[in-house]
Amino acid sequence: MQIEVVKSKIHRVTVTGADLNYIGSITIDEVLMEASNIIEGEKVSIVNINNGERFDTYAIKGNRNSGDIILNGPAARKVHKGDIIIIMSYGLLEFEEAKKFKPSLVFPNEKDNSLT
Repeated sequence: MQIEVVKSKIHRVTVTGADLNYIGSITIDEVLMEASNIIEGEKVSIVNINNGERFDTYAIKGNRNSGDIILNGPAARKVHKGDIIIIMSYGLLEFEEAKKFKPSLVFPNEKDNSLT
């Protein structure tokens, strides 16, 4: 049997932009993507701490060390610049493997989205 578990989590980052006219997705600083083990094109779930919105989109790589967290396309209507969000991705694992699995959890600085 397989179960779905949290694979990656970027906990409490600040939205730096919202671009309604972009095709779609969330732009994430490349450093945060690497630290959280999220790859470009991967499906991610977003939870907005400020308004309770929950939605799915896919990740695209932002500029390295930019602190970029930008919601693009229709998702831009669910956030405002300055909102605090959580970004998560999930994976399917065999039940016994899932018991031993450790997700990649990242806790950036909310002021500038850096890892320092």
